[in-house]
Amino acid sequence: MLPNVLQPSATDHVPVLANEVRESLGVHPGATVIDATFGAGGHAMLLAAELQGRGKLIAIDRDPTARTYFERFEKRSGVQARLLRGDFGVVLPQLAANGVRADAILLDLGVSSMQLDRPERGFSYSVDAPLDMRMDTSQEMTAADIVNEWPERELLTIFRRYGEERYAKQIARAIVRRRQEQPFERTGELVDAIKSSIPAPARFGEGHPAKRVFQALRIAVNDELGSLAAALPAALEMLRPGGRLAVISFHSLEDRIVKQFLREKERGCVCPPDFPVCVCGHEPELRAIERRPIKPSTDELAANPRSASARLRAAVKA
Repeated sequence: MLPNVLQPSATDHVPVLANEVRESLGVHPGATVIDATFGAGGHAMLLAAELQGRGKLIAIDRDPTARTYFERFEKRSGVQARLLRGDFGVVLPQLAANGVRADAILLDLGVSSMQLDRPERGFSYSVDAPLDMRMDTSQEMTAADIVNEWPERELLTIFRRYGEERYAKQIARAIVRRRQEQPFERTGELVDAIKSSIPAPARFGEGHPAKRVFQALRIAVNDELGSLAAALPAALEMLRPGGRLAVISFHSLEDRIVKQFLREKERGCVCPPDFPVCVCGHEPELRAIERRPIKPSTDELAANPRSASARLRAAVKA
């Protein structure tokens, strides 16, 4: 668990798949590194150590609380560093357009520990709190806005698409029925509505019954999949030849986007299959470091249960 946000320490945060990220990115002294999801600075501190005081690290995060963690990181890291506040799906294309180039880029997707461990942010279904879920607290739309204002059909769509929720129809209907009487304001109210709308056996099955709906709302509030789709091409453009990209995902939707992107960029010839010879001249742009996603070790799972769903994919630019 992280310390109070007013007394942050980058070394207090244990990053997921730390050794695997370090090995996959192969950071060397003098390199330019981009941590596109800085959070509490755990991965950034590990990567900065690989720079050995010679190099540059660019940190990106949309959460305003990251500034406090970055200030501590900047003092301890021993490298030239700067923090850019914003959605990486916007910031990375801007950097690419401005000619910024990097040797290593990391994206650690999903909600961070510093967000989960602060109940008032509304990300957790385990603690009653305001129904918020914004990674960028200056953003207007919250989870409460979606739950209270979106049509039933749109709620059904995001619960199915982003949460892969089996009982999406029943849950969406229950939400609409309940909000007609009183708007949703807190996470506990939403959890109760979800529980009451699904069969009793499902309430005691694998995982918390509200887990998938909360995931879907968080993705919708923060447009997480849209940001990822915009960030990946920009990251590839920014990498120097031989540079490396590493992406940690935490659910199948994210991992599918990353997997498909890497496969597409690994392809050589794109001529129709019935062409006798290649005429396109297309060359692969990336090479995957491992064919399968890298998962946490048994030791890491025991030390950090939150890492269970983490999947790392990494590639080298041709």
